[in-house]
Amino acid sequence: MIEKDVVVKNRAGIHARPAASIVKLATKFKSEIKIKKDSDEINAKSIMGIITLAATFQTELKIIAEGEDEEAAVDALFNLFENKFEEE
Repeated sequence: MIEKDVVVKNRAGIHARPAASIVKLATKFKSEIKIKKDSDEINAKSIMGIITLAATFQTELKIIAEGEDEEAAVDALFNLFENKFEEE
């Protein structure tokens, strides 16, 4: 299992478009991928789960992956967050 901390850097936070980008990327991996905010942990392959996190600008999250391609999954999602979901 691999975990990596990430911060929401885009000003609009995670709304429908970034949530869809996360799901689209996460579903490319075989690993189980979770995103954790405080005590809430959701499936990164669930758009509704991601939206329910209500992650706004500067929210600290943790990406957690477990499976055969866990490292690649965490790195890819981390880069998506770092690139502000290519919105800015």
